[in-house]
Amino acid sequence: MPIATINPATGETLQTFEALTAGEVDAKLQRAADAFERHRRTSLDERAGKMRRAGEILDADKDRLARLMTTEMGKTLAAARAEAEKCAWVCRHYAEHAAGMLAPQAVDVGGTARAEVHFLPLGAVLAVMPWNFPFWQVFRFVAPGLMAGNVGLLKHASNVPQCALAIEDVLRRAGFEEGVFQTLLVGSDAVAGMLDDERVAAATLTGSTPAGQSVAERAGRNLKKTVLELGGSDPFIVMPSADLHAAATTAAKARCINNGQSCIAAKRFIVHQDAADEFEQLFVAAMEALRVGDPMADGTDVGPLATAAIRDEVDEQVRTSVAAGARLLTGGQKIEGPGFFYPPTILTDIPEDAPAYREEVFGPVASLFRVAGIDEAIALANDSQFGLGSSVWTRDEAERRRFVAEIEAGMTYVNAMVASDPRLPFGGVKQSGYGRELGTFGIHEFVNIKSVWIEEHAPTDLPDAE
Repeated sequence: MPIATINPATGETLQTFEALTAGEVDAKLQRAADAFERHRRTSLDERAGKMRRAGEILDADKDRLARLMTTEMGKTLAAARAEAEKCAWVCRHYAEHAAGMLAPQAVDVGGTARAEVHFLPLGAVLAVMPWNFPFWQVFRFVAPGLMAGNVGLLKHASNVPQCALAIEDVLRRAGFEEGVFQTLLVGSDAVAGMLDDERVAAATLTGSTPAGQSVAERAGRNLKKTVLELGGSDPFIVMPSADLHAAATTAAKARCINNGQSCIAAKRFIVHQDAADEFEQLFVAAMEALRVGDPMADGTDVGPLATAAIRDEVDEQVRTSVAAGARLLTGGQKIEGPGFFYPPTILTDIPEDAPAYREEVFGPVASLFRVAGIDEAIALANDSQFGLGSSVWTRDEAERRRFVAEIEAGMTYVNAMVASDPRLPFGGVKQSGYGRELGTFGIHEFVNIKSVWIEEHAPTDLPDAE
């Protein structure tokens, strides 16, 4: 894929970029290694001041940055503006709380000794990031990573190069010195070589399961730590006691957030048979009420998909599912004309061999299932290779406890849609990856957790060495 800005609303190529040469990549890796030796010695107060400044810049420039996101990947302007604001939030959160998260932890070992656990930076962390949240995916790594004393190398998706460069600019303007965070305009073929390089200490990837497997394999060969946030096919379970109007309204939002292109978007809607007829009617109405159109325009709910290839893959998954026996409740036809638009779509009566049953559909397409009870709901929710998020709707406390305990996912939200939050760990299980971003767990992923033993009074009766 060329490194280029292609407006998804029109299909027009706006700007292209040359990939860095091998020599240029090498120079940036050395710059990162040199910057790490200085950055790791800065105080947490100094880092926090710069991170707060980054948040201030994001807030001040959110309109310009939002237009850049919308131009490059097609999210609505309102969603892009909210993304910039969320990036500012994560900067402020770690600026305020990183010192406590990284403070040495005392361990009572008795006697005359004292013991502590220290959290020390690893070095340069390679971030391989996707296009769907072009700022947020990066900043949820940047804020804890740089506050921990690491430096960052960003290999962003090839269709959001201007976003990638803008992120580097924000951090440079915030006061982080040259080399602490660098954008590398390279293709995916450059990742393996960087993972092999001793100047790269670790890697984080958000993307597809195959991409995660490739990075994990290469990093494992080099015994380098990785965090992977991969695909998802999140269940959205509705039980009879739920507020069905709230559930259906949220279901449409949860399925079509970011034009349906989110790993944590609800994708499989599992509804108890006693609530299914009413929920289906409400859900169809909510999806059909969404406005598809120009992502820059006020009032647009769903913009284009990011690329023609993504739009065509979604369309193929829907058509193949219908051919296999699935029934369309709404949508299901590509929108003709310029741009890569696809309508909010609902499929039901989906056979197990249909793509909409097993695969992640990365667009505004919902799979609707009916179940007889909670046992069947949990079994169907877990009948997936993925395990990222889950949303359950019930007012019954016993049902809530079962869902929390038994759904195989990294996150369960009760009577709410799944969302990332700087205060909470974010990640999944099974083919959705491993490790966690955000929260205290996120900042601890890329540190050396060092045990320290201090003997205050050295013993005098040491045994003879053997």
